[in-house]
Amino acid sequence: MDDMTLLRRMRAEIPRPDSQGLAAGRERMLAGIGQRPDDAPARSRGAGGGVGGRKRDAGAAVSTGPLRPRLLGRPVVPLRPRLLGRPVVRAVLATAVVAAVVGGAVVVVGAIREERPAAAPGPVSPRLRPVSAATVLKAAAATERRHEKRLAPRDDQFIYTKEVVRETETTTGRTRTFVDENWRSVDGSQRGWTMEVGKGWWSQPLKPNESIWPPARWQELKKLPTDPAGLVLTVRKQLTGGRPAPIADIRAQDWPTIEFGLVGLLHRTPVMPPGLRAAAFEALGMVPGVTATAGVTDTEGRAGIAIAYQDPFHQLPTSDVLIFADNTYDFLGYADTRTSDSGGKRKTYKRTFTLESHAIVDKVKQRP
Repeated sequence: MDDMTLLRRMRAEIPRPDSQGLAAGRERMLAGIGQRPDDAPARSRGAGGGVGGRKRDAGAAVSTGPLRPRLLGRPVVPLRPRLLGRPVVRAVLATAVVAAVVGGAVVVVGAIREERPAAAPGPVSPRLRPVSAATVLKAAAATERRHEKRLAPRDDQFIYTKEVVRETETTTGRTRTFVDENWRSVDGSQRGWTMEVGKGWWSQPLKPNESIWPPARWQELKKLPTDPAGLVLTVRKQLTGGRPAPIADIRAQDWPTIEFGLVGLLHRTPVMPPGLRAAAFEALGMVPGVTATAGVTDTEGRAGIAIAYQDPFHQLPTSDVLIFADNTYDFLGYADTRTSDSGGKRKTYKRTFTLESHAIVDKVKQRP
């Protein structure tokens, strides 16, 4: 038997790898030879290095200068929506240190169980080599598309989510765990129940002429594009009011707002119509200044890759970190920081969010 015939038979017997497997294999190959992936879109298309400022590795130290302004807001009329979150803690994604170099080892705030001393000089582990944020987010999107659940809720139903939040006070090291349960009206016509760090309240439905970002109504979420470029342009239009333009013509000063809108969509909408979360992952990979740091662990001790963002106009990282499982790229959750001035004392908390379960139910406070 000649070699070509043998190869053809092997091809028929071995299944072709999917996009997730190819992305993971490519990352390991490039890490093994000491190269950085270079498959991200060109800067003119809105991906790659930072815009108008320094590129930041997720392990960079951060100054204590002015905080990056975040969009706040109340319900607003259509055509000029502002980004909204839940009314209390998550309404403001506070700017803070997301990562620091501690004793020579990369440590991600809110995602690391403990500080680790620097390793002795020697070969660098492949997990600690640079990785491409675009590649990680593409692989995460492929994983999401393979495992996402097809949901078709009725307008009179509610979307139930159960989220575990761990919060550590930075000065004392005291850690608290909260279980937040939320019920959101599918069509937005009924009041729901919202919880933040263990405290709950009734959330009232929007008025007919009001809109928010991210959209609260399921039908509005279904209208969002499920292709990454289209989603980027939609977020830009919703949050900046700019005229329609191709990706290459997006202004540098618009990208921080686009990143804020995409992360807000991912963080505040744990349950989405099919295809939307995957598109949001890939769209985030198109934002200049988004970086990936391997070699981190979440609070459960799982090895992961942290996705963070550098705002080039304020030279500060945002506090929002997305964590994906190393090798499989499953989405593990979020990490951020918040500050409190309660009692006249300023305190800083590191937090992680993990979605434990979700379901469609018929009435508020009904559990699956």
